Amino acid sequence: MNIIIIEDEFRAAKSLQNLISDLKPDSKILGVYDSIEGSVEVLSNGIKPDLIFMDIQLSDGLSFEIFNAVEITCPVIFCTAFDQYMLDAFKSKGVDYILKPFSREDIAEALKKVDDLKNFFQKNELPDLNALLQRINQPQGKTSFLVFKNQKYTTVLTEDIAYFYIHNEITHLVTFSKEQFPLTQPLGQIAEQVFDKQFFRVNRQYLVNFKAIKEMEHYFQRKILVKLTVETPEKLLINKEKTHSFFTWLEDR
Repeated sequence: MNIIIIEDEFRAAKSLQNLISDLKPDSKILGVYDSIEGSVEVLSNGIKPDLIFMDIQLSDGLSFEIFNAVEITCPVIFCTAFDQYMLDAFKSKGVDYILKPFSREDIAEALKKVDDLKNFFQKNELPDLNALLQRINQPQGKTSFLVFKNQKYTTVLTEDIAYFYIHNEITHLVTFSKEQFPLTQPLGQIAEQVFDKQFFRVNRQYLVNFKAIKEMEHYFQRKILVKLTVETPEKLLINKEKTHSFFTWLEDR
């Protein structure tokens, strides 16, 4: 694997080189660059890395400017001391976002993620076009749920549901008006029935509506805390392995 490092802090760049060489001895570091201008020049002259480690705040600006100047086709691992650029990073071919000071474990996990993605795409064939067209023409998810409460049946429109969650091994739906109804279906089955662009399963217990998401913030152990417009019984936490797919889902509107 051919790797380049874009980092303007000497100690951080040196540490990355040592860790990469130790964790992936068969890799080759093609170069270390400390500015937008130098990185653009090198990438424009035909260097084709398989992976880039990139800081965000460089001496001559934000490294996102590099993507505007030259086409980057390989995955990028962002290493930065600032957490406010996470969404922009994942929009710019980022496969991981590591906060400084980084550890050996952080770099090892990031490299493993790159290898896992590479293996996935090598093992999986292109999808059948006819099957994709059939899926496109199908209705976009279940439009309502039949519920039973207080000895009465009624229907709840899916668009009125803020989230589904599991309590005492029973799935419940909660509406934007804070009504709550038990369901007979398991949460996994419901996740397959609803429109996947509208609902996201943040963890084993919760499936949330995009419209219900109020804000997100960083939490311990590189998790993301999600806050909804309708209160939940527990904190909604997304682990670091699911962060990328969550932010991609948020952007895919």
